[in-house]
Amino acid sequence: MKDKIISIIKNNIVFIILVAAIILTRIFIVTLVRVDGASMNNTLKDGDILVENKLNTNYKRFDIVVVKHNKDKLIKRIIGLPGENIKYRNGFLYVNGKKIKEPFIKEKTEDFNLIALGYNKIPKDHYFVVGDNRNNSLDSRILGLFKKDQIKGTVNLRVFPFNKIGKINK
Repeated sequence: MKDKIISIIKNNIVFIILVAAIILTRIFIVTLVRVDGASMNNTLKDGDILVENKLNTNYKRFDIVVVKHNKDKLIKRIIGLPGENIKYRNGFLYVNGKKIKEPFIKEKTEDFNLIALGYNKIPKDHYFVVGDNRNNSLDSRILGLFKKDQIKGTVNLRVFPFNKIGKINK
C-alpha cells in the first residue's frame, strides 16, 4: 500500500506542485476581485474583475485598494495617509491645508472634515479611503478610518471586461 501511494505521488508530482503553487499564489500574492456596486464609477464599473496585489503594502495617496469591512471586501481609493489632516471644502480636497487635485473625480465632493470622525490627524497605520463616485459610496466618511491590516491589497490591473483589459488609470 505504501509503495502504491509513493508511486501515485511520483507520477503526479508536477500536478501536485502546480496545484500547491496556485493555492499559495492566491493566498499570499495575487487574487481576482470583482467590483460590486457603483462606488468607484467612472474609474471602475460594477462587475469589473481586477487583480489584487497582496504584496504591495507601501500605500500611497490615490492607490486603489481592497479593504475589509466586516465580511465584505470594498474597493476604494486612498485619499488620506497617516499623520495627515483631510478636509473637503467647496468640492476640493485639502491635505494639511494644501489643495490637491483629484483628476479622476467627475462630480463635486460634499464638504467633509476629519474632525467629524473625531480626529485632527489620521493616526499611525490608519487610512482615509473613499470611492470615486462620491455621491454613492460607503467609505471612510461614514465607516471611519481603516487600519493598515484591513487593507488587503492594491489593484491596478483589470482583466474583465475584455475590451478594458489593462492597467487602471489613476
